Amino acid sequence: MAGHSKWANIKHKKGAADKKRGRVFSRIGKEIMVAAKAGGADPSANPRLRTALLSAKAANMPNDNIDRAIKKGIGELGDAIFEEIAYEGYGPGGVAVLVECLTDNRNRSSSEVRTAFDRSNGNLAASGAVSRLFSRQAHFVISGEAADEEKLMELTLDAGAEDLECEDDYAEIWSEPNALDAISEALTNAGITPDEAEIIQRPELMAEITDPAIANSLLKLIDKLEDLDDVQAVSHNADISDEALEEIE
Repeated sequence: MAGHSKWANIKHKKGAADKKRGRVFSRIGKEIMVAAKAGGADPSANPRLRTALLSAKAANMPNDNIDRAIKKGIGELGDAIFEEIAYEGYGPGGVAVLVECLTDNRNRSSSEVRTAFDRSNGNLAASGAVSRLFSRQAHFVISGEAADEEKLMELTLDAGAEDLECEDDYAEIWSEPNALDAISEALTNAGITPDEAEIIQRPELMAEITDPAIANSLLKLIDKLEDLDDVQAVSHNADISDEALEEIE
């Protein structure tokens, strides 16, 4: 669509993530703890832990952090008790927003998420109102010379990749969640380390945002949510125009 580019949105997201690297490590560490607690410390027998470790590798998380998170999860460094909660709502411009949390205090999470929405001209919605607009999929982002469409297609199609798009030295690979391991292995064997490798909520219907003011308010809401200690992931269906992003930046 003219004026819109997912690649501009990816670059914006990546730049924001780089600025919050400590927060990213904390989020992944918590997921590693919960995965290890639920399924044990052996990633070969624990698919959720394998997925978390792939995210840790993509984020260049130090091995000491990873080992400490696993030990906390299995009780060697204290007991990790977290509850998984998802909040659904609408942000500026009617954008659907799905907030996934791991928390040891449900009341705190609910209050903090609600406050973030209220202060950003958004509102929480009933369960199912937003989640129906998303589907869980394995997602990879690859940048630089490795983002070669022909090579990536050859490497990943047999491993289960269902959707591959390349442009401007960026590539996105999508698949069913159960193909994450096989695609990761195919990329690793080819010497490719993705910028992102995780299972996320993929929007099935996008909301176009061309007004810079609305885009700015939405991005501030997302930042507020992602800064909350209990929040693991924030998914949305905004398709922000290049022009709006450029004006904001």
